[in-house]
Amino acid sequence: MRKPNRKHKVTKSVRNRFEVTKNGKVLRRSSFNRHLRRKKSKKQLRRLKGKKPVLGRFATKVKKILGLA
Repeated sequence: MRKPNRKHKVTKSVRNRFEVTKNGKVLRRSSFNRHLRRKKSKKQLRRLKGKKPVLGRFATKVKKILGLA
């Protein structure tokens, strides 16, 4: 008799860093946005605001780690 396959745990660091939308897009936060903001221009800070899409093979890898692929 064979043992059933184990369920893999989702890596919590990946779960906290990425978000998958209803349509399957993977989103990430921008880097360079946490500290030393005073010397960055307002234009740069606006660009860093919001979430950016993860593209290509890396998005597939993130989904796989999250158990969605």
